[in-house]
Amino acid sequence: MEDNEKEFERTELDELGEFGLIDRLTADFPIQNPSTLKGVGDDAAVINHEGERTLVSVDMLVEGIHFDMTYTPLKHLGYKAAVVNFSDIYAMNGTPTQIVIGLGVSNRYSVEALDALYDGIRLACERYHVDMVGGDVTSSKTGLIISITVIGTAKEEDIVYRSGAHPNDLLCVSGDLGGAYMGLLVLEREKAEFLANPNMQPKLEGLDYVLERQLKPEARKDVIKQLKEIGVKPTSMIDISDGLASEILHLCKESGVGCQLYEEKIPLDPTTDKLAKEFQIVPSIAALNGGEDYELLFTISQADYEKIKELSLDVSIIGYMTADKGVAELITPDKHVIPLKAQGWDHMRKQEE
Repeated sequence: MEDNEKEFERTELDELGEFGLIDRLTADFPIQNPSTLKGVGDDAAVINHEGERTLVSVDMLVEGIHFDMTYTPLKHLGYKAAVVNFSDIYAMNGTPTQIVIGLGVSNRYSVEALDALYDGIRLACERYHVDMVGGDVTSSKTGLIISITVIGTAKEEDIVYRSGAHPNDLLCVSGDLGGAYMGLLVLEREKAEFLANPNMQPKLEGLDYVLERQLKPEARKDVIKQLKEIGVKPTSMIDISDGLASEILHLCKESGVGCQLYEEKIPLDPTTDKLAKEFQIVPSIAALNGGEDYELLFTISQADYEKIKELSLDVSIIGYMTADKGVAELITPDKHVIPLKAQGWDHMRKQEE
């Protein structure tokens, strides 16, 4: 994805003021959904979902916590901020239709920088057919804060909750895991080397896959579409933002079941596997605890196994649910049983140094 940040032009935020800035950033978002009756330009957006259930989720990204501007292009950041919200709606088996953007920004950022951020948001909206229908911009003393509220729809009978898994359901995951975490480790490594030697050349050749997984993830709209086409409705579902282990424990808790996860079944990309070993990390641990993959973790009835197996879906069956409420275990290739623990990122828990 090309970055449109302008290196030699800088317009200060106070030259436009709050409302002039909002007008500029929101000027080129065409309406794509018939449910959007009124978008930007009034006190509130007007949305008509014509009898379908409305799904709402919000996600906040804070500079220094969720992203580092040393290595994060603003256009990529805007794209990611939108897509991770879309992923929450797909995880409910719904369709994202509108977003509202809240922005806190310091005077360290220029108008052109925010143009680049919104270029990324616009691109995500175009690719996923979502309308940007409003928001707010305010000043910040601590850098950049992005809060996006996403609105989606689903028929009542199509909605999938975290709480629907049953004993003996199969545990499935889309795509591969751990790549986003490896991308983050690579970027942090290069940042540390740059700070030590500003003349260094970054060593990123051949690492495009994991870097994109971290900087520009995609929501698995395609998997939701494929499941509907073959007539498979998951019994429970969640997207993987905080690591596979954490999300499995969420499903177990909300569904009142346990889980047996097979380590050798966890899907890993070859680049992820290679990098994990270079960083002296067990590859499956990167998948279990890394987070930010935004793949879909879901359960299906065993009766749907053949439908999943016969089609070339980008889905792996990695375990099954049990009647042992809250007992989630990892089965190693040599048949050792290890209790699963959520060791991914927790914003409210003190992080170890």
